Amino acid sequence: MEQQRLWTKSFISICLSSFFIFITFYTLTATLPTFVTDHLGGNQQQAGWVLTAYVIAAVIMRPFSGRWMDGPARTPVLIAALALFMVCAFFYPAISAFGMMLALRFVHGLSFGAATTGNGAIVSELVPEQRKGEGLGYYTLSMNLAMVLGPFLGLMIIQNASFNVLFNVIIAFGVLGLVLGLSTARIRKPRPAAVPQPAGAPDKTKFSFKTLFEARSIPISITALLLAIAYSGILSFIPSYAKELGMSAVASYYFVVYAIMIVAARPFTGKLFDRLNRHYIVYPTIALYIVGLIVLATAHSAFMLLLSAALIGLGYGSLFPCLQTIAIQAAPKDRTGLATGTFFIFFDGGIGIGSVLLGSIASMSNNRIMFLCGAVSVALGALVYFALLHRKPAAAAEPSKLSA
Repeated sequence: MEQQRLWTKSFISICLSSFFIFITFYTLTATLPTFVTDHLGGNQQQAGWVLTAYVIAAVIMRPFSGRWMDGPARTPVLIAALALFMVCAFFYPAISAFGMMLALRFVHGLSFGAATTGNGAIVSELVPEQRKGEGLGYYTLSMNLAMVLGPFLGLMIIQNASFNVLFNVIIAFGVLGLVLGLSTARIRKPRPAAVPQPAGAPDKTKFSFKTLFEARSIPISITALLLAIAYSGILSFIPSYAKELGMSAVASYYFVVYAIMIVAARPFTGKLFDRLNRHYIVYPTIALYIVGLIVLATAHSAFMLLLSAALIGLGYGSLFPCLQTIAIQAAPKDRTGLATGTFFIFFDGGIGIGSVLLGSIASMSNNRIMFLCGAVSVALGALVYFALLHRKPAAAAEPSKLSA
């Protein structure tokens, strides 16, 4: 029974550590564009680069950090990443030029990529095998709540106080992320039983595709990329879309409804994922995600706008931890770090691609067309899942049904 415990001290600590890391990310994502334009004299294009530089750095770091998290250097690397993430926060109050901001964002993104990959790899080992879907669902809930609270908190602070106050809050978040992460960073990786290496096995001391990526996690990661493209549109354009519809006041409640649906559904979807064939969870949640985007694209009232938030929260919010679980289950236990890194490389890539692609579509047409294109991207993700993981499951991952 002890092995089946989920809510251990280490599990709670790593969830809270991730929460403070991600709330830092989302708070700065919502507020730094205003800082660039109002305080650094930049334009909208430069404001967009503060997120792009961050995401690019995170994507660059993930394959290396995934490799390190599967090796003996995991503890010092993760501690260094958490410490660097905290230290970067102290430099924001001193920024006085756009070039300085871009350099800081790149370094901050490197630490973010390493820290989140490390936390994701460790939590996958802390969660009992028969509660993987449930445990990772609660873990990703910390990211979902940060996504809601971060923008709300950041905008409230700059509207009622100042950017100096905001940066001090960010520093506090960085300190908490490090302190809470220290205890779990020292957890030693379980050593698998020694087995003879087959001929042609990759040399783990050299950098190559096999030592930086987990190939068995790529199919589900491609699905995540296509779903993340649509998600980037929600993150970036909901405020402007609500303003376009004359419902700016409703925009602040959009992510609140989204979060409520995630919190309400998470205890059930995680357990169902562990007990049922994964297809019974993946396809319905993708369908809800698509319907939510269509409702969003055709919204003409506050009710429809918030209904789309509920549908997308229930769909994509429930789906994301399932995809991450499938990516981890597809890999051997000694490559969970690489599997986690591979998954987030594609997810971050989808966010970066979507920000540029959907923004271009919106500028050439309108926001409604842009959200419909997001729905098409999700539908393509469903087709990729069917082709790579439904019809050929043996080539992509082990069955996710862990218990009868």
